[in-house]
Amino acid sequence: MISGVAAIGLLVCVVLLWLVSVAIRNVSIVDIFWGPGFALVAWTIAAERGWALTPSQWLLVALVSVWGLRLGTYLAKRNLGAGEDHRYAAMRSRIGPRFVWLSAFTVFGLQGALIWVIALPLQAALLEPSPRSLGVHAGVGVLVWAIGLTFEALGDAQLARFKADPSNAGKIMDRGLWRYTRHPNYFGDFMIWWGHFLVALAIGAPWWTVISPAIMSFLLTRVSGVPMLEKAMSKRRAGYDDYVRRTSSFFPRPPRE
Repeated sequence: MISGVAAIGLLVCVVLLWLVSVAIRNVSIVDIFWGPGFALVAWTIAAERGWALTPSQWLLVALVSVWGLRLGTYLAKRNLGAGEDHRYAAMRSRIGPRFVWLSAFTVFGLQGALIWVIALPLQAALLEPSPRSLGVHAGVGVLVWAIGLTFEALGDAQLARFKADPSNAGKIMDRGLWRYTRHPNYFGDFMIWWGHFLVALAIGAPWWTVISPAIMSFLLTRVSGVPMLEKAMSKRRAGYDDYVRRTSSFFPRPPRE
């Protein structure tokens, strides 16, 4: 089951965000909306159902909201006032004046569509008329989600602390969780979405909604996550190739000596 109301809510939000981006000439604000966008979907459906959700469904709303608001808050603190992200700035420079209109579809529209599709297990679970109560499968999902949130939040905090120290300028972050995986935040996001799916499945979402964590896994490991950042880092940081040699790219493991 899907929610047309949530789709309309997302459409309104991305259009408003696009208008703001045009006014301030900064498309990067779309990144801040990524996490809160999923919380918006969950709370819109809760309102659509007259707030008549079961405890298991409220648990899913809480998991999505905690993750989404933490990520949105972190990105807002990091990005606001820092100028447009180099990726979007490069697109703006390459495309020229047409970028203003193209960004409405290729950046904001695309993100809204991705949120709606990736939120399918959330939508199905929260719209389920006869949701199942919490059980072992939901417990496993919560555990996977908790591991993911720990990796994402702790990895972000460790990196922010590292960057805040002027003596680390130009150096490679290879401490804490970053010693065991080059992308603890992306690995955490990966785990979070599999956790969301397992909890949604336990509530009553159909198996085919596995497309949600599958898409996220693909994006993180093959498209906009690891590959894009690795390409940039290999050019900007001396010694990054050695870090790559000894450190897992995604799944945590002890470093090679």
